[in-house]
Amino acid sequence: MLSPVKPFVADAPLALELTYHRDIDREDLVDASIDEIKRISGSKVTEQQLTEWRQQMDQSFVDVQPGMKITGVYLPGREARFYVGDKLQHVVPDSQFAKAFFSIWLDPKTRNPELREQLLGSTGS
Repeated sequence: MLSPVKPFVADAPLALELTYHRDIDREDLVDASIDEIKRISGSKVTEQQLTEWRQQMDQSFVDVQPGMKITGVYLPGREARFYVGDKLQHVVPDSQFAKAFFSIWLDPKTRNPELREQLLGSTGS
């Protein structure tokens, strides 16, 4: 994770690069992302928002194969940008989506608290 502010501050821009180690269909990536946003955000997110966000993620993600990289760029209060390799895939101009999406990894309720700590620089590793 790259952030211009150290230590990480939730309202600072950041880039999160994910390298995939197995084949995953775009639909599975979108479904998993929606499930995690719903789990973390609870009733703060409406079904209409989830429907709109699903459409945005359908444009942002691709079927991935081992070794592929997708980078998400979080611009607080503005948008999220998604790159596949070095190519801009899609921009989601919705600040609420951007915050909810990156919460999958950065929220205290993440499914992988060890990864969160590494991303935030909270561990010595």
